[in-house]
Amino acid sequence: MSGWLRVLSRHGFRISPSRLPMATLLTGMSVFNSSLASLQRILLGKKIAATELAEEPIFVVGHWRSGTTLLHELLVLDSEFTYPNTYACFSPNHFLSSEGWLKRLIGIFLPRQRPMDNMAIGWDLPQEDEWALCNLGLPSPYLKIMFPNMSVQDDKYYTLQELSPAERQHWQQQLHWFLKCLTIREAKRIVLKTPVHTFRIATLLEQFPNARFIHITRDPYVVIPSTIHTWRRMYRYHGLQVPKFEHLEQEVLETFSKMFRSFDADKQLLAPEQFYQLSYEDLICEPIGQLERIYQHFQLPISTATRTSWQKYADRASNYQTNEYVLTEKQRLDISRYCGDYLNSYGYRLDGAR
Repeated sequence: MSGWLRVLSRHGFRISPSRLPMATLLTGMSVFNSSLASLQRILLGKKIAATELAEEPIFVVGHWRSGTTLLHELLVLDSEFTYPNTYACFSPNHFLSSEGWLKRLIGIFLPRQRPMDNMAIGWDLPQEDEWALCNLGLPSPYLKIMFPNMSVQDDKYYTLQELSPAERQHWQQQLHWFLKCLTIREAKRIVLKTPVHTFRIATLLEQFPNARFIHITRDPYVVIPSTIHTWRRMYRYHGLQVPKFEHLEQEVLETFSKMFRSFDADKQLLAPEQFYQLSYEDLICEPIGQLERIYQHFQLPISTATRTSWQKYADRASNYQTNEYVLTEKQRLDISRYCGDYLNSYGYRLDGAR
């Protein structure tokens, strides 16, 4: 509840009248979550504090709409890995003590598909750990979804490099605490995915020097309009303000450019054996082959059961239809200008072909 009230205060309580029922519901949920969090601290606080991670995580990184979700879902089909599911990310303070009973009660409130595309969503499916950090009360660029007509209040939380030492340490401690909770649930190597981590390689390496990173790329002429579409849907469905979408296209382009300036600088810190890169286009063409190359690079064993799970997933996804976007000449020129270095670095042409 303290995190919820802090977010409201920092944004001046500027809630649109039509969104007051949602804000009222969220206030009630924050009280409920805080109560269950207090109970979990009493029951499991010492156990969580004493828990060690099974191994350092694997991070899937890449821009929004680049295929990070697809890659994440394929990787966690391997029973040797664990991951934060949707329930854990939206109840990070108490999922260890509540998942067994509360998840069934609130199942009716979760849509079957994500609002920005046709991919399935469910309480047990892999989810972005950035949502868990938000729900733990940490500042995040994602909080703009609540207040889409205001500028990002937490842009320092993209790279984390401009935070004070105390703020940076608190962020790392909260992430580590969440990963300990996941380890208690299942003591295996954790696979994490959130596009915001693409900004944070340096900070994540400070905390997990032996972590592994998989970076997925995709054609910016698809990624940029798809990201704009995503934020429009998220603002419309989840915002506490009726969105005006002012400067949205410019914000997406600038964030893309900033992300890859950060990433290109930070990836120099990674040893070759802890970094792998692939493209969405190649993953779609040969999902099993690409996964085999990832495993070979990281010297990971592949079981027969894992191969079978990959094939079944690939067969189900073979008919998946992606959204299509028609760009104006101005939009194409803007993408070429802001994403030119990315296009050159990752083998995409200025006309959108590869």
